[in-house]
Formats: sequence, structure tokens, C-alpha cells
Amino acid sequence: MRTLAIAALQTAPVAYDLEASWSRFAHQVRTVREVFPHVQLVVVPELFLAAEGPLLGERPENWMEQAAVTLPGPLTDRLCELAAETGLWLVPGSVFERTDDDTIHNTALAISPQGEIAARYRKVFPWQPYEGAEPGDSFTVFDIPDVGRMGLAICYDGSFPETMRQLAWLGAEVVVQPTLTTTRDREMELVCARSNAWTNQLYVVNVNASDPAGVGASAIVDPEGTVRQQAGTGEEILVDVLDLDAVTRVRRYGSAGINCPWSQLARYGSTIELPMYGGTFRTPEWLKETEEN
Repeated sequence: MRTLAIAALQTAPVAYDLEASWSRFAHQVRTVREVFPHVQLVVVPELFLAAEGPLLGERPENWMEQAAVTLPGPLTDRLCELAAETGLWLVPGSVFERTDDDTIHNTALAISPQGEIAARYRKVFPWQPYEGAEPGDSFTVFDIPDVGRMGLAICYDGSFPETMRQLAWLGAEVVVQPTLTTTRDREMELVCARSNAWTNQLYVVNVNASDPAGVGASAIVDPEGTVRQQAGTGEEILVDVLDLDAVTRVRRYGSAGINCPWSQLARYGSTIELPMYGGTFRTPEWLKETEEN
């Protein structure tokens, strides 16, 4: 049985204070380690370590520029040390990443318990025109040994079906989606989380910021589109143990035991013209293996 014990922290940074937000994050991670020793992975909301503030708060001028960091750099050194200290996988939300050419991306990280950067993902679909970061151009997965394959997405990415479909195509069984939603369209994001989980037969862990930074309502959705947990608006911790063998079961026998979209794609996808994507569906290796079994 392949299981992944997670702690999704619906919390908020100390607005526009990078050092205080780091201290809060480190304290919360150490507290999870102490209180829930079975947890393997901790995730916090989007831009937590960039210390973003409430939507209607008084934002310092050029805050994105001020908060941007190089990766790797001092921040990832801290994250790697904390992960090694606690023995946890960390998905510390996202940060503003400054590249060598002075471009800034909204970037999510995955840090292993060995204190290494396991994955880095630049948000492909920034919330335009409101978000100033430049979009990334590719999707990212990483493996947790003896558990399964994780995908990374950030907030507004979930509004584009291509995001989850590509991550699933790459073999993701769980998509970790740090989010910073401050507006009343949160209900539709939850609709997307459920539909993305159901149509791609994977877990979606969507972790929003708590009040006052965000409107909360973090959710964990299973591969059949069922909401396992959903938070309110305040600070909460969602602890859950995900059964990744359930992903295998659902993909093999269907959601509710009847709906098998991935298997159907494997049978007929290569014959369907997809001009939008410049060709036809190519069956991924993991799906070939599923069909053979």
C-alpha cells in the first residue's frame, strides 16, 4: 500500500515582512513534525515566503521586486536545512524568483528530506492582468521514492484544463497546488479542483491562504472528484493520508467503478485529430503499463 501523509497548512504570512514570515513558516513546520510525527509532506499557500499581504492592504511600492530571490540562494539554503532537520518533504508555497536576465517568475519548490531541491516550477498561467510575474513555459513533476509521482501547480493554473492533463500525462498521481485567492471566485476554483481530479483521476491538494491574506476554503480532492476535506476561512491544518494505490485502482477500473477516460484515450487517442495541439494523443508509458495489466 502506497500512502502519503500530508499536512496542508491554511495559514497567512506576516504581510510584507520576509524574515517574520520565514520564522512563522519554520515554526509551523517544526510544530507539524512534533504534533503529527507520521506526516511526510508539508505544504503552505502561494507566495507565503514572499510575505504577500491582503488584497486591500497598503502594499509597499514594487514589492515583487523587493521580495524576489535567486534560486538556488540563501532562501533555498534555509529550506534545505529545515527539511533535513525535520525529515520532511516541503512544498513551501511559491516565491518570486529573479532569474539571471532579471525576469521575475512566481515559482514553486519541492524540497526533499535529504535537504535537496527536488523540483522547481514556474507558474505557467499567472493571474493576468493582476499578477506581474512572467509566465513559465513547462510543467514539472517529481518522485517521492516508494510512494509516487507528484505534480506542481500554482493557483490560477487550475483554471486551465491543460495544466492538470499535462501533469497527469507526465505521470502525476497527486498535484500539490499552493494558492493565494483573495476574491469571491473561490467557489469556481473548487469546482475546477474537483473536475481536474475527476477527469485526470488524481489527487488535488489545493491550499489557499487564510484570512486576512486569502479567503481560505483549502481542499483535498480524491481521484474520483470527492472532497475529502475542506477548510473554512481562518487558519487551519488539514492532515490527511492519501492512498496512492487508489489512483491506480480508479485509473484501471474507473471513477465510481465505471468511468475510464484515460483507458479510452489509450484506445482511441492516436486516431483523434487534435489540431489545437499539433497532432494526436500520445499514450504515456504509465498508461501503457496500466492497459497491459
